[in-house]
Amino acid sequence: MKTAIAFHPWITGAITLAILAGLTACATSPTGRSQLKIFPGAEVAQMGTAAYAEMREQQPLITSGPMAAYVRCVADPMIRGVGGDWEVTLFDDDQVNAFALPGNKIGIYRGLLGVAENQHQLAAVIGHEIAHVQADHGNERISTQFATQAGMELAGAVATGTAYGNQVMAALGVGAQVGVLLPFSRAQETEADIIGLQIMADAGFDPRESIDLWRNMNAAAGGDRPPDFLSTHPGPTARIDVLEENMPDALARREQARAAGRVPDCIPPRQ
Repeated sequence: MKTAIAFHPWITGAITLAILAGLTACATSPTGRSQLKIFPGAEVAQMGTAAYAEMREQQPLITSGPMAAYVRCVADPMIRGVGGDWEVTLFDDDQVNAFALPGNKIGIYRGLLGVAENQHQLAAVIGHEIAHVQADHGNERISTQFATQAGMELAGAVATGTAYGNQVMAALGVGAQVGVLLPFSRAQETEADIIGLQIMADAGFDPRESIDLWRNMNAAAGGDRPPDFLSTHPGPTARIDVLEENMPDALARREQARAAGRVPDCIPPRQ
């Protein structure tokens, strides 16, 4: 007769978290960073595709005319460079923003065209968004959220019934947000900056314009940002430092692209 072994909740929680943490060694990003990816890539891509289709149905689009043609002109050479089937949508909204979703989906908002002053700066945005998809950041974010929530629930079960249960859970909520989710997001943003710089340079765009772009983006935001440790994006200075550090390689890539005849010539439409 086998004897059942009962583990203390703390031990059970520790084992579960250790298994989840061990998954980080199972995936590596394009820059060599360890990633936590729990879900199948095909499943995450379906989620991204469904969300993208819903956004396209609910928001006004610009599908023809000079603006749409300009966005396609900038995006096409980078898409050819990375390969695969991509969908880029221009949303008719004045917010200064762009996004990427799993399944090779990218959204650009009309307001961004007033801040990205030329083809090179728009290429920096689109390259950055392509990089998010290439590095599978969507799967990583979902997996991190799932693992964090599972860990909090385990810790909550341990804390239940104690005089300090509510305080412990509140502390874990803050700790998880600042200590886990935000750093992962900042790491992803920095990684997308680096990979995006390479993508735009390989297509023949001038990577130096990426620095002016992020300066413009910060100015458009009014310079009113939370402290870096509470932000999902690196601060302007930190971001520019990363771009400058990786600029020599990007410039060499651009020279190779131009020598190969990749010289994009996209004219921004009048706003």
